[in-house]
Amino acid sequence: MDGPATEGDGRFQIGLERRVANYTPLSPLSFLARAALVFPGRTSIVHGDLRWTWRETYARCRRLASALAARGVRRGDVVAVLAPNVPAMVEAHFGVPMAGAILNTLNTRLDAASVAFMLRHGGARVLLVDGELAPVARAALEQLDTPILVVDLDDPLGPPDTRIGALTYEALLAEGDPDHAWEGPPDEWDAISLNYTSGTTGDPKGVVIAHRSAYLNAVSNVVCWSMPAHPTYLWTLPLFHCNGWCFPWTVALLAGVNVCLRRVDAAPILDAIRRHRVTHMCGAPIVYANVVAAPEEMRVGIDHTVQGMVAGAAPPAALIEGAERIGIHLTHVYGLTEVLGPAAVCAPQAEWADLPLEARAEKLARQGVTYPLQEAMEVRDPATLAPVPWDGATMGEIVFRGNITMRGYLSNPDASARAFEGGWFHTGDLAVVDPDGYVRIRDRSKDIIISGGENIASLEVEEALHRHASVFGAAVVAQPDPKWGETPCAFIELKPGHAADADALRAHCRAQLAHYKVPKRFVFGPLPRTSTGKIQKHVLREAAKETDR
Repeated sequence: MDGPATEGDGRFQIGLERRVANYTPLSPLSFLARAALVFPGRTSIVHGDLRWTWRETYARCRRLASALAARGVRRGDVVAVLAPNVPAMVEAHFGVPMAGAILNTLNTRLDAASVAFMLRHGGARVLLVDGELAPVARAALEQLDTPILVVDLDDPLGPPDTRIGALTYEALLAEGDPDHAWEGPPDEWDAISLNYTSGTTGDPKGVVIAHRSAYLNAVSNVVCWSMPAHPTYLWTLPLFHCNGWCFPWTVALLAGVNVCLRRVDAAPILDAIRRHRVTHMCGAPIVYANVVAAPEEMRVGIDHTVQGMVAGAAPPAALIEGAERIGIHLTHVYGLTEVLGPAAVCAPQAEWADLPLEARAEKLARQGVTYPLQEAMEVRDPATLAPVPWDGATMGEIVFRGNITMRGYLSNPDASARAFEGGWFHTGDLAVVDPDGYVRIRDRSKDIIISGGENIASLEVEEALHRHASVFGAAVVAQPDPKWGETPCAFIELKPGHAADADALRAHCRAQLAHYKVPKRFVFGPLPRTSTGKIQKHVLREAAKETDR
């Protein structure tokens, strides 16, 4: 008797080819079209007194695509945006790729030289710029040899009289057709966005993201967070950062509400949560720490639970407890720009709810398991690429593989090849795998402190410091030492109204850590952070080198 039929015998090739009727390249642009068709009257964007519906947002995005095309923007061109979380940033995530172009959202805290580098390296044809950032944009444009079209985002909540462009954003939209017959990408592997890494050790690298990856990560956000239809999402996460972790597309998929926020401080965050009954928000631990530390009167009138996604660093136990106390339920995710932001989640297990807070927080602070539509996240030996055992002790490098991964670095094939060596994307993060299969970062490879031949994980020391009642933020880096080679140096930001000195923190650490892991020096003051809330350890490493012993 013949065996089962296979693709190779031809029967599954004849008349079964890919057709327009049964195959469409994946693109998150389809989410916007569906939201406008199915829920045209539902609110799409809130910004101050402004309200748009999904019908209106779709028309505005089609106008943007049409106007860009009329001004010569072609498939594969780059359109850059330098702006805070304003409605135009949400619209650009659809209107730019609807024109076949590639969206490059720029970090709002960059200096002019960095902005100029990215505009030049990416080959931007158009720059949309908010008035608040006009001085930086102007200085960056002066460094370019090739002129580009500059469009002013005339946000009524922004500063007045700051125009530097050829026309305003609303004037550009007026040139476009609200019924523009846009087309999706001919290939889902086409680029939808270009995001630059921080570039702390050289020129930043341009991470190229495909329509397919953006689509799948937007869906993964829904699945891993169990998001309901029509959420109200507060933009506390910068939209420039990994395309807002793909949430512009996620919110459109669910026909939710984008609540835009120019300034990410505790007062406007809590006001927006109260006024709009926000259901979901994202951000770094510092965002939630500021909200938790806000005066009680700021939270008056908030009587519902907010789902908060936290990334950038493991949330300390005190933060998890404080967030729960004020009605914010935290989900910890992990990733990098190269995997579109979050590509792993600390998926909670039902039995964790019965654990004491400290034990539960320890589990929730792990990097966890792979995102639903990412293929794999593993911890492997950096030299052999063999998987490490699930013993919670053997350290290796976190690597990713799958659909929620960049195409590569723009115009940098050598860096792309190194990043994908051995068939995995290499993160540079060192981690262990606990017996339950959950990944737990021990440190960045460059942040490991080697003192007298012993490896010290800065994250372990920071976690101990965060348990002190007076510590708001802590960062530990290596400080050169003539005897031990390196010793830990702790930079401490105290909570307002609290006091603690080096002796108190040293005694606190000695009660929790091996003696050699206790910081030799403590430096007090505000911690330098990126616009996404991450502590800039490269700045602190330089400061530690210059610190008198």
